[in-house]
Amino acid sequence: MPVKSVVTVLKNNLGFLFAMLLMFSVRSSLADWYHIPSGSMLPTVEIGDRVLVDKTAYRLEAPFTNTLLMQTGLPDRGDIVVFESAAAGERLIKRVIGLPGDTVAMHQHRLTVNGEPFTYMQQHSQLLETNLQGNTYTIAISTTHDRLADFSPVTIPDGYVLVLGDNRSHSADSRVHGFIPVTEIKGKAVRVVVSLDKHHHYLPRSQRFWLPLVQAKQQDEKI
Repeated sequence: MPVKSVVTVLKNNLGFLFAMLLMFSVRSSLADWYHIPSGSMLPTVEIGDRVLVDKTAYRLEAPFTNTLLMQTGLPDRGDIVVFESAAAGERLIKRVIGLPGDTVAMHQHRLTVNGEPFTYMQQHSQLLETNLQGNTYTIAISTTHDRLADFSPVTIPDGYVLVLGDNRSHSADSRVHGFIPVTEIKGKAVRVVVSLDKHHHYLPRSQRFWLPLVQAKQQDEKI
């Protein structure tokens, strides 16, 4: 195509091109959405959910790069984070359980952080409700022998967090891949934007649209 024609096409489509550049810049630096392909965060996040990720929750990066412009915050216990795991070789979504300096242990899926055991309430033979810093959520566990159900006390080093999937018996998280570098975290998952049920012809689950993933904290537990 002649150079003159290319220039004409660009001029005639400047509005569209600017809108596309703006959209991709926003996705790169401010907010993105992440399709949930597995059940590692059930029942909180379901397969087929597309979640909104706040990429400014912890850091602000230059568009289309990993260059840090500003540190805006740090992950907190209970946050659901999306991160690019070098150990797993893929993008993952998990819940932050332990922060740098915390000592965490687990026995039969019951957690202890800094010597303080979590309180659990049985909802079902495979569902336990718990509370982490004012956020109540449910975990799924297996009633059979589970090699992921226990780990001895570990202390989290600076610059890392310990993450777990809410579907505790079926999640490759810090129990498999080790502590997660804070620098790998791309953002905080805040809401389900849309949800499609692939087992029922991808029909929308309207009750999950714009569903918050982490409730507003009402009180902080001393952990």
